[in-house]
Amino acid sequence: MGKKSRVKTQRSGSGASAVVSYKEMMNLISELLQKCSSAAPSPGKEWDENIQIRALVEKIRKKQKGLSVVFEGTREDHFPDLLSWAKECGASCEGFTLTNFGAEGYGLQATCDIKAEELFLWIPRKMLMTVESAQNSILGPLYSQDRILQAMGNVTLALHLLCERADPLSPWQPYIRSLPQEYDTPLYYQQDEVELLLGTQAVQDVLSQYKNTARQYAYFYKLVQTHPAANKLPLKDSFTFDDYRWAVSSVMTRQNQIPTEDGSRVTLALIPLWDMCNHTNGLITTGYNLEDDRCECVALKDYKKNDQIYIFYGTRSNAEFVIHNGFFYQDNAHDRVKIKLGVSKSERLYAMKAEVLARAGIPVSCVFALHCNEPPISAQLLAFLRVFCMTEEELKDFLLGEHAINKIFTLGNSEFPVSWKNEINLWTFLETRAALLLKTYKTTSEEDSLLLEKPDLSMHSRVAIQLRLAEKQILEKVSSSGREKRLYYQKKLEEGAPLPLYEESDIALLESTDDNAKLPILMHKLDEVDDDQAIPVEEHSHIMNGKKLAYRMKGNGKPQQVIQESISTDINQALDSNGNASLDQGQTEVSKHCDTGTEEEPREAN
Repeated sequence: MGKKSRVKTQRSGSGASAVVSYKEMMNLISELLQKCSSAAPSPGKEWDENIQIRALVEKIRKKQKGLSVVFEGTREDHFPDLLSWAKECGASCEGFTLTNFGAEGYGLQATCDIKAEELFLWIPRKMLMTVESAQNSILGPLYSQDRILQAMGNVTLALHLLCERADPLSPWQPYIRSLPQEYDTPLYYQQDEVELLLGTQAVQDVLSQYKNTARQYAYFYKLVQTHPAANKLPLKDSFTFDDYRWAVSSVMTRQNQIPTEDGSRVTLALIPLWDMCNHTNGLITTGYNLEDDRCECVALKDYKKNDQIYIFYGTRSNAEFVIHNGFFYQDNAHDRVKIKLGVSKSERLYAMKAEVLARAGIPVSCVFALHCNEPPISAQLLAFLRVFCMTEEELKDFLLGEHAINKIFTLGNSEFPVSWKNEINLWTFLETRAALLLKTYKTTSEEDSLLLEKPDLSMHSRVAIQLRLAEKQILEKVSSSGREKRLYYQKKLEEGAPLPLYEESDIALLESTDDNAKLPILMHKLDEVDDDQAIPVEEHSHIMNGKKLAYRMKGNGKPQQVIQESISTDINQALDSNGNASLDQGQTEVSKHCDTGTEEEPREAN
């Protein structure tokens, strides 16, 4: 398998490993754990808390300087061993090679022509690092006794990765050595780079990500040092924050769901080699073949020799890409920003609106998405806004009027307005809300565009500015679209145009429209998040450029890869009955000490 790389202890600037007393380190760790486990700060104080947490982490990192384990040589030096190992394990290694694509990082390059939908890559289960392989490893005894590991598969994978990295005889050494030594997730951002995200919808998730990672590290540091089941772990003498940050980023940028061996449920896994593929717009082309017990990937399109082979990571927003994967995708057809809307319980018509929404399968309060493309709102959001703006008479018509039950199906269909005034009101509301959200940013789109022209911007700063600019551009588009719609329906009203009336025969029209325009619709298809999710599996992608993929069993017994989406409720705009916005900030946590923490890596991270 080629020349073996040696593991070395990274030396500090003085040329010697840092020496820190056990008591001194445990005191710092305890202080960090207490700080990260305290009650959430009051709104507006999250940044101050982040500064304090960062200061503690930097103290710890300074004490640990020189203790992290790194591999000699460049990442590329280990690719031959990766390919040799993959071939020995029965993976496909023909038709492509590993190549550096500059700004996109490493990826797969075709060495021959590949046809669309042609199977070109398969990875057997024996190569995968999974929660199950962690349970059967040296980490097993601790896993069986720690409820955090049992509840958080991604954290289990991170510690599994660190334990195997420290074992020269680990079967996964060729894979682990081929991983990036650093990532471009916000976990690696400097404080001034994170500050560029203040005012964006992403900042709360970024702050929570860092806090949760620090909390997890402090918790497991103490556990490794004190728990009897951790005595044999290779982490006991050297478990630095940088080590954990690296492992967390490796997992968050690469983990995926695959079926267990019996196909009865799903488990988390790292998929070597396949996770080298970079992202492009398209369709999911990866699945799991239970019969052959392997992950399989077919070509997204025709590829010519020397073309880069891409896969589609899923319908992720750029905020998700940046937070969990560490890159901004300029041509993202699925970019969006979040907006939380709700009907106030104090509103006089609350009960009636809640009932109409319930019949449509929509909650009275929900996180929706404003999209970068047309139309900027989904059928679900259109339906919600129509109900939100209904008069008492209109509500009665949808509850008790002729064909009331069937008319529920028209709520999300743009062809059947409730009334011209209702349409005017909902688009006016949306136009105003988008305009108000734009005013919350400290810079304008024009100013951000000028900043991006500076040649001396760090990559992280550039990504942060690109993200906040993209948010503004979506809001500007929504505001403009709202204004155009408002003027259009005002003209209809002024002209006395007849309102399109719903007939029972129109049900065929409704059923033939796009899936997104059908109502009732299940709630989990909305852009909402479960409050009890900690590092949600759905939030994590794969590879450094993060593929967010999962697997679901089809009726024929074979799994089908599907996308699962969730959007954090942090920094969402909630509306009261008067349409006024109030900031609804929150965090999701899995336990007192450990929760959502880790999330993905850089473009270069492939």
